[in-house]
Amino acid sequence: MRPWLHRLRGVTIGKNVWISLLVYIDEIHPEAVTIGDNCTIGLRTSIITHFYWGPRRAKSNGKVTIENNVFVGPHCVILPNVRIGEGAVIRAGTVVSRSVAPHTLWGVPSAEALGVVTVPLTSEHTDEEFIRGLRTRVRSQAQIPDTGFKDE
Repeated sequence: MRPWLHRLRGVTIGKNVWISLLVYIDEIHPEAVTIGDNCTIGLRTSIITHFYWGPRRAKSNGKVTIENNVFVGPHCVILPNVRIGEGAVIRAGTVVSRSVAPHTLWGVPSAEALGVVTVPLTSEHTDEEFIRGLRTRVRSQAQIPDTGFKDE
């Protein structure tokens, strides 16, 4: 039912598409969104095709294309001018701000320790005390993985 309703709004949607609950597809420029066949769009995902303020403009300033056989996990945000290639899988909670190559598992690395908290962030301490007590972890450039992909 949800794909049918989004088609009525102007979104181009292929066959056999699952759009989960609470998915936001740009309400100003739904015609700038294309979703291919056999795709899954996870719970609470947002697909945004414009960044401007003020009255509605005739054209969106960005398109989003999701090719065939793509899986978008829950709680993702897909920003304007993004193409997600065929067969890609987008990890839950990912902000997609650049295009994703076909057949790629895309997402942020697993959560890890960013530092040590020596002063708790509670009402008993000020923000300044928390920040002074924070001991951040420094990562070398060698520890940051290179994806090998370029922006489109």
